[in-house]
Amino acid sequence: MTDQSTTRKSVLDRFLDVVERGGNALPHPATLFAMLALLVILLSWVAAQLGLSVQHPSTGATVTPVNLLSLAGLHRILTNLVGNFTSFAPLGTVLVALIGIGVAEHSGLMAAALRKLVLAAPRALLTPIVVFAGVMSNMASEIGYVLLIPLAGLIFRSAGRHPIVGMAAAFAGVSGGYSANLLIGTIDPLLSGLSQEAARLVDPTYTVSPLANWYFMAFSTPLITLLGWFVAERFTAPRFPDTALPRESVASATTGAADTSSELSAAERRGLRFAGVATALLAALLVWSTLPPGSLPGAGFLRNPVDGDLLNSPLLSGVVAIIFIFGVVPGIAYGIGAGTIRSDADVIRGMSASMTTLGGYLVLVFFAAQFVAFFNWTQLGLILAVNGAESLRALGLSAVPLFVLFILLTATVNLTMGSASAKWALMAPVFVPMFMLLGYSPELTQTAYRVGDSVTNIISPMMSYFALIIAFFQKYEPRAGLGTIVAVMLPYSMTFLIGWSLVFGIWLVLGLPIGPDSPLTYPAADAP
Repeated sequence: MTDQSTTRKSVLDRFLDVVERGGNALPHPATLFAMLALLVILLSWVAAQLGLSVQHPSTGATVTPVNLLSLAGLHRILTNLVGNFTSFAPLGTVLVALIGIGVAEHSGLMAAALRKLVLAAPRALLTPIVVFAGVMSNMASEIGYVLLIPLAGLIFRSAGRHPIVGMAAAFAGVSGGYSANLLIGTIDPLLSGLSQEAARLVDPTYTVSPLANWYFMAFSTPLITLLGWFVAERFTAPRFPDTALPRESVASATTGAADTSSELSAAERRGLRFAGVATALLAALLVWSTLPPGSLPGAGFLRNPVDGDLLNSPLLSGVVAIIFIFGVVPGIAYGIGAGTIRSDADVIRGMSASMTTLGGYLVLVFFAAQFVAFFNWTQLGLILAVNGAESLRALGLSAVPLFVLFILLTATVNLTMGSASAKWALMAPVFVPMFMLLGYSPELTQTAYRVGDSVTNIISPMMSYFALIIAFFQKYEPRAGLGTIVAVMLPYSMTFLIGWSLVFGIWLVLGLPIGPDSPLTYPAADAP
């Protein structure tokens, strides 16, 4: 952490210092994930010896722990070691996106565009803009982790502010506000499909729309933006003062352009014009691909070919490929206009340069992937979820405290299971039918789940991109480790948890709709 001034620290600052020192005293994150993977193997043996079991909520089958400390477990580990790594979801996203972004960065497009943004944007509004952009980035899958967080660091450094403040604000929006959005994203149809299947355990005809939580999540977008802005300026900025790093050009790592306080050169302005034309053409092509079929010749070619839908379409499934194209094409256009790209070799060098910084990340991901895979194989997550559900049901609480406890339970489980969809696939068959029998709709249960699932992402090492965030922070704080990330993000997590839960409770008391045709109660409230 950056050295602090001699002013007396608050109790919270001292607590966060203890959290940071304690977390950073842990082994290297890669070593920690390796140790956790070994611990999971041991725990699977212990759980098997204790004879733990639960009834599967959807099939009724008995679920028992899978012992990885056995001959069959050893075979599974050995034969899947490579596959666990290569199939780790964030890995391909990071690599493909950064190859495309590398061209835009190496050509100087990123540096010039950032300088133009910094010179034009009010400095006081950078923080809420970054948090809001982070929240909205979730509409396009999880590309905000790869693109926006490092971009926020560059923007803040260009503005003379500590880059950690910008990256923390972006991380809070992207991950802490994961479910909030003004628009419908890829996660909405995924979660609603799982909720619908779970609801049909009680009501075989029940349907859950992808728009089930739209009203509440749209309202949550400015809420998370304001809360993130408050935490960034009140808690993060004092820990990482603006004077801690010299004001440098964000281009220094690529093109060596002039200081950010200077005006753009003629070549840079020409490059931005070229890039602007290329971006406009790509955007027009993208709009054409989403128009209703028949509105224009060839329109709608990226919609779902079966029903013309946009939610389950090649457009949203191919977001990473689109980001790659939007990095390469405008990057090349800028390079041609500014004179920084003169041959195909310059383009390949840009792609290669973005890969050189990922060595440590790849090692970390290898061990993180093994840990996640081992934990999923053991079925310990399902056993924990079912037991937690039974305990929650036994309390017999009214709506608001019951759902607040469910949010807290989800937030806690999220510390051990990172994937929102995988976790809901396990939890929905438990909680959706349970709450339906208590008189609450699947849509309401899904809303509460999304709140709890979001708020602890930013302090959970199980979150898929956590290793990448550590690598981003280490660019500006070389000694940053797990403790640094947790200490920086803990105020965001707690503020989001309290603020979002409070708004959810008020929403529930007022009986406001959470989405189009999405009731708060289930009609069969008296079902046995």
